[in-house]
Amino acid sequence: MHQAGIVTPVQDRLHFAAFDVTTTSRDDLISLLKEWTAAAALLTAGKDIGQYGAVNGPDEAPPKDTGEAVGLPPARLTLTIGFGPGLFDKRFGLAAKRPKALVDLPHFIADNLDPQRSGGDLAVQACSDDPQVAVHAIRNLARIGFGRVAVRYSQLGFGRTSSTSRAQSTPRNLFGFKDGTNNLKLEEADKLEQQLWVQSEDGPDWMVGGSYLVSRRIRMHIETWDRTSLGEQEAVIGRGKGTGAPLGKADEFDAIDFAAKNADGEPKVPTDSHVRLAHPQFNNGAELLRRGYNFVDGSDGLGRLDAGLFFLAYQRDPRKQFIPIQKQLSRDDKMNEYIEHVGSAVFACPPGVTPGSYWGEKLFS
Repeated sequence: MHQAGIVTPVQDRLHFAAFDVTTTSRDDLISLLKEWTAAAALLTAGKDIGQYGAVNGPDEAPPKDTGEAVGLPPARLTLTIGFGPGLFDKRFGLAAKRPKALVDLPHFIADNLDPQRSGGDLAVQACSDDPQVAVHAIRNLARIGFGRVAVRYSQLGFGRTSSTSRAQSTPRNLFGFKDGTNNLKLEEADKLEQQLWVQSEDGPDWMVGGSYLVSRRIRMHIETWDRTSLGEQEAVIGRGKGTGAPLGKADEFDAIDFAAKNADGEPKVPTDSHVRLAHPQFNNGAELLRRGYNFVDGSDGLGRLDAGLFFLAYQRDPRKQFIPIQKQLSRDDKMNEYIEHVGSAVFACPPGVTPGSYWGEKLFS
């Protein structure tokens, strides 16, 4: 039993929120998770939360549901929860249950992380085809949590940048390139067991069937990229901009030939290109399930768009997957001239809930 919102075919919109737990009471935290689980069941079914919903309660009291999704279908809403390293400090008696794979991410070359946009004790990823539905879900969970949690940061995303199903076409990121061609897909059950889902031999018991999420807010220097020649752009990525095909090939899904040479003897797919450095062949077979989103958060005061990729990647063990891949990318990737990692977090996402249980119940039992 896995949580929704991981291999679920990626929806068009995201509202992601990381929370700090402000209560020091274990019972308060458990109560919150029970309330959130009950609310999530209603929200994903397109129903109001609370006994009276948004408009049928007493005139003297605030409505239990904020109401901006009244009349809207859930639009494939999924809610996915994760537990950050901070939850396993001394406050709630969980230190001994912290998974070994839930490591604090190391500092990578050229990281320029904003502490206010990094970390978090809890995370909730709301994905939907309607942005108002996703925002409504996070807004109401935050409201339920008032006095027990506080929003640390949140991120709106649009235009999925990966596909998690073969039925989906490959979308484009803000650099204009197809992104996630070789992403893990829900149809690859054997590969998902190997690369995505925590297995019984990995431990701990409460995480079996779950996955680890790494989130990275990646600022793209759009204006610099837009002044770069097409040939240089394609060399940075390692794919054709129009077709999405590996350089030297015709079709997006053609196998990449890393040995192929140009007439001048140089590799057709440059050794410092993004697709080469991120490829499983050069990362001990490690793969990630990505479901990131584009973002544009206004401008930065200097006339430049504050835009980029909110990268979300699920995996069986960050120590064997994201961390070694990102170490190689941060060191050698030609794309680093055009991007900057400004936010970062890691979360343990437990398996899905069964009727009568709540998010993370095995962690607290």
